[in-house]
Amino acid sequence: MRRVGAYWEQQAKLYLQGRGLTLVSRNFLTHLGEIDLIMHDSVHLVFVEVRYRRSSRFASAAGTVTPQKRARLTKCANLFRKQHPNWSEYPCRFDVIAYDASVSLPDAIWLRGAFEATTW
Repeated sequence: MRRVGAYWEQQAKLYLQGRGLTLVSRNFLTHLGEIDLIMHDSVHLVFVEVRYRRSSRFASAAGTVTPQKRARLTKCANLFRKQHPNWSEYPCRFDVIAYDASVSLPDAIWLRGAFEATTW
């Protein structure tokens, strides 16, 4: 399963780089959870959650980012900013890149500003 996730994270990274974002960090792992991609556009530090669903029978890939997941991502983002003070002054954004595999090569669904940080 980890290999499948790594594949879609790589696809998301390439997709975002093709739209002008640069990679800051990948798979930022903490005791609180993981942030798949941390990117930078011309203004924001962008925390990216990559979601893939083989079937959207019960929920779309984007629909699987629960309030609990959002809270964990916010906490991880806070930790990243504390550990990397050179990034702490940048405004932040939380994006979701979702892939629903109802076709063999699904298009990326990019939800910019998919949610707001619960606390900073």
